[in-house]
Amino acid sequence: MKIYTRTGDSGETGLFDGTRVSKADARVAAYGDVDELNAWLGLARAPGRLNSRTEEMIVQIQRDLFALGARLADPSHKIAERVTKAQVQSDDVARLEGWIDALDEKLPPLRRFILPGGSHQGALLHVARTVCRRAERAVVGIGGDPQLIVYLNRLSDLLFVMARAENEGAGIPEIEW
Repeated sequence: MKIYTRTGDSGETGLFDGTRVSKADARVAAYGDVDELNAWLGLARAPGRLNSRTEEMIVQIQRDLFALGARLADPSHKIAERVTKAQVQSDDVARLEGWIDALDEKLPPLRRFILPGGSHQGALLHVARTVCRRAERAVVGIGGDPQLIVYLNRLSDLLFVMARAENEGAGIPEIEW
C-alpha cells in the first residue's frame, strides 16, 4: 500500500462508505480533531516521563480514538458490528469514569479553577483536554452518535484529572485562578 494515492489532490477525501467529500467537510474536520487529539496524547507519553499507569491508560485511549475516528468516517454505518475494535460503547465510558475516580481520590479537592500548566506532561495533557473539547463540539456539530459524544465528554474530564495527577506526582503546585 502506497502512502500517497493522489486521490485527495483535488481537495476531496473518501469516507469509509466510498463517498467523496470536501476535506473541509464538517465530518472530516471532526475526525481530524480526534486524530489531532490522538497525536497530542502520543506526544504526552513519548518522552516516557508519565507514570506507567497513566501511560497504559493513554495507550488504551489512543486505541479508542482510532475506533471513534473510524465511526466518524462511516456515515452509512458500513463497519460491521462484529468489528469490535471499531466500537465505542458504554463499557468504554465506564472505564474512563473508573479511572477518573481512582485518580481523583488521590488529589487535593478543587476549590477554584486552576490555570493549565505545571509539569511538561501535565501541560501536554491540558492541551490534549482542550483539543478533546474541540473534537466533542465538532462531533456534536455533525449530529454524531451520542455514545461518541459521551465518550469525548468523559475523556476531557479524565485528561483534566490526569494533568492534575501528573503535576501532583511531579511536586508542582497548581496555580489557582
